[in-house]
Amino acid sequence: MNPNSIENSTTATFNLKEELDNYLIYWRWFVLSLVVCITVAFLYLRYAIPNYKAVATILVQDERKGSMASELSAFADLGLLNNVKNNVDNEIEVIKSRRLIESAIRDLSLQVSYFSIGRVKSPELYTNSPIEVVFSTTTPEFDSSSSHFDVQFTAINRFDLATGEGKSLGNYSIGVPISYKGSTFVVLPRKKKPIQPDTHLLVAVTPISNLVEHFKSRLTIAAIGKNTSVIELSLVDPVQEKAEDFLNALIENYNQDAISDKKYVAENTSRFIEQRLLIISDELKGVESDVESFKKQNKVTDIVSEAGLFLENATEFEKKELETETQLKVVSSILDYMNSNTSSELLPANVLPAEEGASASIAQYNQLVLERNKLLKTAGSKNSMVLNLEAKITTLKSSVSSSLLQLQNQLKIKKKDITRQKAVLGGKISQIPTQEKIFRDIDRKQNIKEALYLYLLQKREETQISLAVTAPNAKVIDTAIASKNPVSPKRQIIFLGSLLLGLLIPFSILYIRRLLDTKVKSRLDIEQATTMPIIGVVPKSDSNDVILSNTSRTSTAESLRIVRTNLEFLLNEVPEGLAKTIFITSTFPKEGKTFISVNLASTIALSDKKVLLLGLDIRNPKIDDYLSVPKVGVTNYLASNEGENLADFITKVAGFSNLFVMPAGVVPPNPAELLMGKKVPELFEQLKQDFDYIIVDTAPVSLVTDTLLISKYADAFVYVARANYLDKRMLSLPERLYQEKKLPNMSILINDTDSTKGYGYGYGYGYGVEVEKKSFWKRFFK
Repeated sequence: MNPNSIENSTTATFNLKEELDNYLIYWRWFVLSLVVCITVAFLYLRYAIPNYKAVATILVQDERKGSMASELSAFADLGLLNNVKNNVDNEIEVIKSRRLIESAIRDLSLQVSYFSIGRVKSPELYTNSPIEVVFSTTTPEFDSSSSHFDVQFTAINRFDLATGEGKSLGNYSIGVPISYKGSTFVVLPRKKKPIQPDTHLLVAVTPISNLVEHFKSRLTIAAIGKNTSVIELSLVDPVQEKAEDFLNALIENYNQDAISDKKYVAENTSRFIEQRLLIISDELKGVESDVESFKKQNKVTDIVSEAGLFLENATEFEKKELETETQLKVVSSILDYMNSNTSSELLPANVLPAEEGASASIAQYNQLVLERNKLLKTAGSKNSMVLNLEAKITTLKSSVSSSLLQLQNQLKIKKKDITRQKAVLGGKISQIPTQEKIFRDIDRKQNIKEALYLYLLQKREETQISLAVTAPNAKVIDTAIASKNPVSPKRQIIFLGSLLLGLLIPFSILYIRRLLDTKVKSRLDIEQATTMPIIGVVPKSDSNDVILSNTSRTSTAESLRIVRTNLEFLLNEVPEGLAKTIFITSTFPKEGKTFISVNLASTIALSDKKVLLLGLDIRNPKIDDYLSVPKVGVTNYLASNEGENLADFITKVAGFSNLFVMPAGVVPPNPAELLMGKKVPELFEQLKQDFDYIIVDTAPVSLVTDTLLISKYADAFVYVARANYLDKRMLSLPERLYQEKKLPNMSILINDTDSTKGYGYGYGYGYGVEVEKKSFWKRFFK
């Protein structure tokens, strides 16, 4: 049979069942941890004060109406506040401000709390308290921390008062002022609940600053969505009514604060408008007086109309002046013509105004000249009629000249008068731009003052309306309402957490323990670190017997019998007639190789085989700890002279018919040299002839070379690895010896395991033996 097939090994791959087995063997601790954790959770839930969540919802206005925007909306048409919009995030911070929280606390008088004293927990009574403590000052600040009073009623109207530290302050009556640390307060009854004689209460007075921080840390305010201005306010508190009242008071104070701000700004705006109206009214009166003085001084009513009239008159004067000048030139031309021509020629007619006398005279003159010239065609120049006409023509010509001269003088006078009037009118026209500039400046001031005056009158009325009708900044969608079920502690989560914690605590301890523990625990550790065949697993002895007997039915005895059987497969090639030599070694001392050697030898001896237990751990012999042996042994034989009888150093073990022992003997000064001597081969040669089995207890291989020096005499090596003692890293040593074949026919034995734990332990051990029945608690706390 292939030695590697002995007790089939498993691969080094991860095995979930094996990993679970490593923890399930400690199931008692998991059960105990679960019981403890669930018990703690139950006690916590039994005595923990539940907390309830109150929620309120409000709608914040889109436009900023809480600060100065709505009140100064009177001036919105001026474009001063176009960019002032409401910001939900800003309003959230305003609601969470310490100032508003403090106002809500003061309105509800939350700085004084009342608790019903119980054995384990003291719930807050809030409005259900039968008494009320009223301080003379609104803020009783005793010190930086809370002050507590123990109120124990001895009668309906009398009570004992003590501090939270138990210091008695005296016995008082209801309504009697009490002085304490500079503050005065009275204890008054509440009508809601009558006072019982045995009422025992705790009154806590907390500084406002501490309460503000306490409520601020528990207050949660958030917008419901990104595209909405709806805000949700929530508060968690042990008292449902208290949480609701606080949220409602906070919202009310927020709206009142916004309204107060609006009224404050509106009143200031109205006051400002009234002041400006007085100033503008005086300025308007002054400008109107300036207009009146200007018109009186310049004798104008309407500069524009009069300027047009002046320009029209100036045009008329220019036209008249031109006509007069023309007429003067015509008259002058006619005079020159008359002086330069004879009387037989006609004078120009229709060149002078018809209304002038000279025009008629010229027409009459021309008529006489035409008659004379006509008459001269038929009569001579000496004709009396011709002469008469010439006389009339001469006389009329003189008259025409006089008329023309007179007309010329009149026209010159007229022209002079027109020129003078034109100059006067020109002077007036030249003053119009200056007058118009001055008047326009005055008129502009008047228009501005008048428009501003009318504007302020309108805004004054709008401000008065805004002051009379002031809307709150937030619309309450849902008033505060507390949940019926507590939000903490959550029973399901607490129990689930305790369950998980109950499993996690032992698991973590075991995991860390396994993580830090590098000792060999089970055959799986051996199989993962070595390729050697496992000859057997010897559990911890259930009895106090050092050496197993024929009647032993313990798991240790059964495991050694299995080892004995497995050894037969390893020793099947040993020649007949020679003893089967089995060397027992280990890595370090105290791994139980001597225990295995002694008990394996006794187990084989019980099978009617002649067995010799040979002690070759000559540096630190331990066989005498298990058997009563003489002081002499192997070392004495090896150091003796030739001719010594080997049988003198072998002793029969009491109680066994076929078990013999040859102890190590005296510890020599040169053990290695002694084992390298020529008597060692002779020793084994003779012993193999005399016995069926030789069990050799050798030295640990990691400390000395003794075992390697004598390994050639072995038919099989059993390498003992003690569980919970040998470091896993040291398994490389037997593996290297196995691979290099320095120890022949090598197998490994796991010693001192717990038969109730681990993979591959205890199967079939103690079969057929009646197991002692133990009580549940003994088995549980084993």
